[in-house]
Amino acid sequence: MYVETWQGIFLDKKIRLIDQRNDEYKVWESFAVDDALAESIHKGDSGPIVRLWTHPNAVVLGIADSRLPHLLEASRWLKEQGYPPIVRNSGGLAVALDEGVLNLSLLINDQGSVGIHEGYEKMVSFMKALLADWTDQIKAFEVVGSYCPGDYDLSIDGKKFAGISQRRIRNGIAIQIYLSVTADHQSRARLIREFYQRGIQGEETRFNYPNVNPDVMEALETILNVPISVDDIVAKLVELLTNSGLEITNDQLTDAEKVTFMKRRELMLERNQKALGDLFEP
Repeated sequence: MYVETWQGIFLDKKIRLIDQRNDEYKVWESFAVDDALAESIHKGDSGPIVRLWTHPNAVVLGIADSRLPHLLEASRWLKEQGYPPIVRNSGGLAVALDEGVLNLSLLINDQGSVGIHEGYEKMVSFMKALLADWTDQIKAFEVVGSYCPGDYDLSIDGKKFAGISQRRIRNGIAIQIYLSVTADHQSRARLIREFYQRGIQGEETRFNYPNVNPDVMEALETILNVPISVDDIVAKLVELLTNSGLEITNDQLTDAEKVTFMKRRELMLERNQKALGDLFEP
């Protein structure tokens, strides 16, 4: 049963909830935050964490996207559309963000037993539990034609609304998901489709970039035909954790984690300056 799968993450029954939806971190800095927290977990300085964040319009590129033949031209176009690009440090490909997309990270200790696939499965089971009051029809498989495709795309009736990636720092694991809660997800897909068209321009590439079809992507509120907000999802998250007998501490970064964050931030800064040059806005 999926509830048992995700509950196995929180063996000590205590969890830090770090809600940074209203914080002033820039989108590229958010990935440094996850790194700092994963390192804290690896060192044994922190128990498991659920971290939440949203961000105004941006496109988060994967490492493979930074090798597009016309990356700078395509990135300049994104910036002109009001979606400045950044390059993240975890797997996957381009993803569009705005305030209707909730980013959620489960940060846990590997303890030598959580494999890559098991990490993904735990996030899938967690999402099924989180959204159970709205639907029991969530499937996990690669949705061909979606952006940032993967074996653990989350969809309902073939419409993808979420994608999962992982970032591992020794024994600290960040299982990350973007959840497209409110519309217009097809508009996000059209943006990414145009980005790839401008970034490839018909040239041969070693990497197989997605041929994005907006019709296979949709926001949760549109798929379910019910009003759902990011706030609704967060409220349900707190309810789920509480009803599962977990002790929640509403928290922020410790002083030690802030020091680690600054180091990880510098790495993200260098990565983006190298990939995007003057197009990157620190």
